[in-house]
Amino acid sequence: MKALALFSGGLDSMLSIKLITDQGIDVTALYIDTGFGGSKDKSEIMRKRAATVGADFEIINIKEQFINEILFDPKYGYGKNFNPCIDCHGNMFKIAKELLPKYGASFIITGEVIGQRPMSQRVDAIKSVTKLAGDEEGGLILRPMSAKLMEPTIPEKKGWVDREKLLGISGRNREVQLKLAKEYGFEEYESPGGGCLLTEAAFEQKLRDVIAHDEKFTVADINVLKTGRHLRLPEGAKLVIGRNQDDNEMIKKIRNDKYLFAKANDIAGPLCLISKNATDADKTLAAKLILTYTKAPKDKESNVIIGDEGISVVPFENKSAAHGFFVVK
Repeated sequence: MKALALFSGGLDSMLSIKLITDQGIDVTALYIDTGFGGSKDKSEIMRKRAATVGADFEIINIKEQFINEILFDPKYGYGKNFNPCIDCHGNMFKIAKELLPKYGASFIITGEVIGQRPMSQRVDAIKSVTKLAGDEEGGLILRPMSAKLMEPTIPEKKGWVDREKLLGISGRNREVQLKLAKEYGFEEYESPGGGCLLTEAAFEQKLRDVIAHDEKFTVADINVLKTGRHLRLPEGAKLVIGRNQDDNEMIKKIRNDKYLFAKANDIAGPLCLISKNATDADKTLAAKLILTYTKAPKDKESNVIIGDEGISVVPFENKSAAHGFFVVK
């Protein structure tokens, strides 16, 4: 017998898998990658967490499908920010259900706990998620953490899973989970409540800014949003300034034909991106801003390379003065 698990790397998803693998069932943990799961690559950490609970691990890339079908037109709307949680979870289950034959699996498990998250884990929200997944009658989705508070699913009815060995947890108190983690010897797992950039107000602001100025939001835009200090210049160009070495490394890897790379010439400082269609005025302004975040002398011109073009300007007096000219995103 085999099951697929929707796997976030969090404690609840680890425990839900452990409850099933302990019953002799093979589990493949699927991380459904929408592109908005976080700013850093945690694939190897998640692979180790899955192995800790006896599961194989696979990443399923759905970035383009998520952008085109879910992100901008969710049936059940958004949470506090730009997070279409119910539609997102329903979509993940739908995809996992379609993958059952590929992995030779018979059912799906998830670490959801009734009442733990205000939008997607209420009883009515779970029913909506199940409906979106096309499983309202099939009963192939098992939630081991709260199973005893729910109607038996097919895996329980058919005896594939012993219902008595499942849990009946509800609410946001994590006392039971933490006790089990200690008993199982889990030393490392994701803290609760985070993990999705779409739930963050600052990320939503940057996303809405891109939507307002670009004709089409694409997969390539996601990584741009994950890094740097974002400024919208007066004539419409977007400028992204690396805040530290980690940002610089991330920006260096970005491949997005909407932007040009920019940096101070022969002066240590941030690696930046600027809209390819930036006007000359915005490029000049961007050059001044970029130099302001370096140790370039404040009383004479220095050179900034934007794409293949060199622009010589004097930096602003200080970073605060630079911020005063624009809305910083």
